[in-house]
Amino acid sequence: MKTSPMDTPAPAGKRSGTYLGLGTYLGLAGALLAMVVLFSLLSDHFLSYATFSTLANQIPDLMVLAVGMTFVLIIGGIDLSVGSVLALAASAVSVAILGWGWSVLPAALLGMGCAALAGTITGSITVAWRIPSFIVSLGVLEMARGVAYQMTDSRTAYIGDAFAWLSNPLAFGVSPSFIIALLVIIVAQLVLTRSVFGRYLIGIGTNEEAVRLAGIDPRPYKILVFSLMGLLAGLAALFQISRLEAADPNAGSGLELQVIAAVVIGGTSLMGGRGSVISTFFGVLIISVLAAGLAQIGASEPTKRIITGAVIVIAVVLDTYRSRRARRRN
Repeated sequence: MKTSPMDTPAPAGKRSGTYLGLGTYLGLAGALLAMVVLFSLLSDHFLSYATFSTLANQIPDLMVLAVGMTFVLIIGGIDLSVGSVLALAASAVSVAILGWGWSVLPAALLGMGCAALAGTITGSITVAWRIPSFIVSLGVLEMARGVAYQMTDSRTAYIGDAFAWLSNPLAFGVSPSFIIALLVIIVAQLVLTRSVFGRYLIGIGTNEEAVRLAGIDPRPYKILVFSLMGLLAGLAALFQISRLEAADPNAGSGLELQVIAAVVIGGTSLMGGRGSVISTFFGVLIISVLAAGLAQIGASEPTKRIITGAVIVIAVVLDTYRSRRARRRN
């Protein structure tokens, strides 16, 4: 019987560099540790329980968004609408609770459903008309933000403590939202590395035509990835609402840049076909520790932007270098 190219994709992926190796994880861990040591030397208050507890409870939304973006980049796409979709989901929750008198669970499901629908629209248009997802998501970014403004009359909607349990610290000062985000990361990593679905995504990003010739239609998988991105944006909206006790139609503005930066710093290729959710988590930590450290040493806003931008550029250059080396090896 003839073996399909997709029957044993994991070993081939490892040979071609589609999966990140131990060296990448050690490098990211080393960079994170060096950053912690540096800021600990520059600030007397950085290396403290309060700093890391606060940091852990501020990043769950970035964590789950970065998971979704990892999957999107792996299939060779990109989604610029995640910040606006987050605001859309938060606005839908506020309307359901404040306007319609819904309870917390149905309102949360509505918000996540609206976000998943926005992601599905992005993916469906991208696939059906073969338009670059960069362009489609840019349009969805504007539409989602506009709908969020209409829902809230362009005003912040104060929901109260209905979702406060998500951000209230538990043992060791860690919130339920952080624990949920960690579970999302673990499950996503297992899906990517241990499931047929994950193998297909790697294959689509590496060589979509080969996947098609193997008898697998990549279109539903690509749409599903964008839907998942939207769903996780809806979950991130709940995390933000729990911290702010409000739905802000301006929430998530510029957040897509932080998300993409974290994923690329983690080693996921902008060209598709290579990535890891665990390395993305390291990227989130690096971005977050960098921002917290710069704030504690009193760096000005322009300085923060310059340094953060430089880190992103370096990460992209390294990604390009890795991709060229992988192509030469093949």
